[in-house]
Amino acid sequence: MKEHNVWIHLFITVLVLFFSWWLKISRAEWIIVLFAIGLVLMAEGFNTAIEYLGNAISKEKNKNIQKAKDVAAGAVLIAAITSAIIGLLVFVPKIFDKLNF
Repeated sequence: MKEHNVWIHLFITVLVLFFSWWLKISRAEWIIVLFAIGLVLMAEGFNTAIEYLGNAISKEKNKNIQKAKDVAAGAVLIAAITSAIIGLLVFVPKIFDKLNF
């Protein structure tokens, strides 16, 4: 995989999994966190597929292909923001508990 954003998402996934284990999140929280991770990786996969497909169809500038790529990238951003909010809701209270706030 040479896609830069995929490597970023995978790095963050490893961090999230470590913190999930370290903070001893509940089974329900694990389900939610794993769903959020899957959502982002799935969106990134679809985005990459659309980019490859668009590049295979035409090497020249094409407004419709560019719009499709932009929409797919926007979907990844929405998935990442949603997952970040889930992470904050799950992890912040546990971090505050660990730090005795």
